[in-house]
Amino acid sequence: MATLFEAWQGVQGRIAAACTACARNTTEITLLAVSKTFPAQDVRQLYQLGQRHFGENYAQELGSKQAELGDCADLVWHFIGPLQSNKTRIVAECAHWVHTIDRLKIAERLSAQRPAHLPALNLCLQVNVSGEESKSGISPDELITLAEAITRMPRLQLRGLMCIPEATDDAVKLAKQFQILKQCQLKLQENGFELDTLSMGMSADLELAIANGSTLVRVGSAIFGARHYPQ
Repeated sequence: MATLFEAWQGVQGRIAAACTACARNTTEITLLAVSKTFPAQDVRQLYQLGQRHFGENYAQELGSKQAELGDCADLVWHFIGPLQSNKTRIVAECAHWVHTIDRLKIAERLSAQRPAHLPALNLCLQVNVSGEESKSGISPDELITLAEAITRMPRLQLRGLMCIPEATDDAVKLAKQFQILKQCQLKLQENGFELDTLSMGMSADLELAIANGSTLVRVGSAIFGARHYPQ
């Protein structure tokens, strides 16, 4: 079984190979280590190796890890899970990024609850690129309206777009869905929004995501191993 260091190195190698294959520079890609359900000591170990960006799906777990790892000064926390209204304060106070914005109400609460002494909270709008009714995310047609509203809110900084594509092994279908997110970014940029982040790609499909324009890949199991959820 690979050590945490070996697994992390392996993912770095995959990112480098993917960038070479599509003539991109590795400096264009941020690796987000998705540490949900894994202990804070695993995060600390990766931090000591040089990993800086970590993703959490649950607000309370984010809060407890942020408190435990407060001495890791330049650690960057990303909230990447569904966010309920009653959990926004924890995220507003602890996270540096939120990737799953698809409702105006959630953005309004984050804006109101973001402490004034902290930098602006970086946001990505989650787009439903597969059209699945069960999938979270805003439709591409509604993006500009939501983006315009968020840019008027204090203590928030709109940075990019995020997607969770259909669960499929069909590379052609996945590529088309990644391309939808890229086209959404281009359309927003044409309308004056300065978006520099495309959060797409996970353990199984990061190469395909990078080939289609991803700037941030969210990798959990390929680094930390299989998750063990509490019963």
